[in-house]
Amino acid sequence: MLPESTNGAGGTSGGGLAVPMAWLCAEYLADEVLRAAALVAPGSLEYRAGLQALALTVHLAGEPGGPAGPAGPWAGRRVDEWLRHTAYDRPWPPWVEERLAARRAAGGDGPDLALARTAWARLRDTWILAADLDGRTDPEGPVDEAEQVWLPAWKLGLPLAHLSLHLR
Repeated sequence: MLPESTNGAGGTSGGGLAVPMAWLCAEYLADEVLRAAALVAPGSLEYRAGLQALALTVHLAGEPGGPAGPAGPWAGRRVDEWLRHTAYDRPWPPWVEERLAARRAAGGDGPDLALARTAWARLRDTWILAADLDGRTDPEGPVDEAEQVWLPAWKLGLPLAHLSLHLR
């Protein structure tokens, strides 16, 4: 099946419904990883942030119009790549914006890109009250969950995605 299928019309149904298969596959994989890790309750804001952050990473790290390839999505190098992109010291937001812009410049304004752009807008524009992970005085000490600050959703979802990948 093509990544953006029109239900059997070969991608050219003259205005038929395009199904964003690449995005749906990325979101399915992200959901599978987060559910298996069981770090937060499905349906919570934290879960949704982690799901969107991981789905974006999976989708944007892959080829623009295709599946993960013959080795499948769980090939060691794929998971290693996702871990690298979600690591704490990586500039994830600029990477996401660069990849989205590159996909758009390559002629993609299809449903996969639209859903990825919507997910990024939600992660960037939604703020969640959570423990301050960046403002800790002792990085080796425990997190004081009473010290809460407003964070963009991606700042909470990205570490959740990274840790969930490690626990997979």
